[in-house]
Amino acid sequence: MKRVSWQEIPDEARAARQWRGAGLLCGLAAPVLWAAVIILAGELRPGFDHVSQYISELGERGSSTGTLMRFGGFVASGVLIVGYAAAFHATLARSSARPRLTLLVAVLIAVDGIGRIGAGVFSCEPGCAAPEVLSQRLHSLSATCAFLALAAAALLGTLLFRRAPRLRPLSAYSLVSGSAGLIFLVLMLESEATHAYTGLYERLASGVLTLWVYITAWRLRMR
Repeated sequence: MKRVSWQEIPDEARAARQWRGAGLLCGLAAPVLWAAVIILAGELRPGFDHVSQYISELGERGSSTGTLMRFGGFVASGVLIVGYAAAFHATLARSSARPRLTLLVAVLIAVDGIGRIGAGVFSCEPGCAAPEVLSQRLHSLSATCAFLALAAAALLGTLLFRRAPRLRPLSAYSLVSGSAGLIFLVLMLESEATHAYTGLYERLASGVLTLWVYITAWRLRMR
């Protein structure tokens, strides 16, 4: 088979490929940025406990790390994930045997990004313990939508990647990631009464699901 040089690719196709590549890079950058900001903000808050406190408390109203967590963590990673969602669809839509499912998974990834942006725009109250405050309700709603959308995207990825021979290993990985993310979310909710390990379960849920974004973005770039 003749190898086509980069110079022989039409300008439109080259631009589309570069655009998809940039979007997939967003999928690699978002999880790294998200983890880095959480760690940095936690270090800048003496006495902050990652095991018992929510991630959102790093961005709570009046916090010294509020701006960093809200806009450097939630909003910035959300924008990157929306970019990845677009590239995810553009990369798989051309060859997918299930175009509607491809679109649905991409939309769910985008909802996660939009939810993160909303969680950053609307800060929670100190301790995230004032559900009667509008900004707190909007923050909680945004974060919940983001978590559930990404878990659903991972679970549906089980079906999507199963039909793609070169991506089939991602099918089992997606099932494990989506299931683990939901399990950790349930454990987080059950621990809210005592706040014992609430923060740990939230970080495990976020970590598992955000890692799914990184791994799928990496695999699509390798493809």
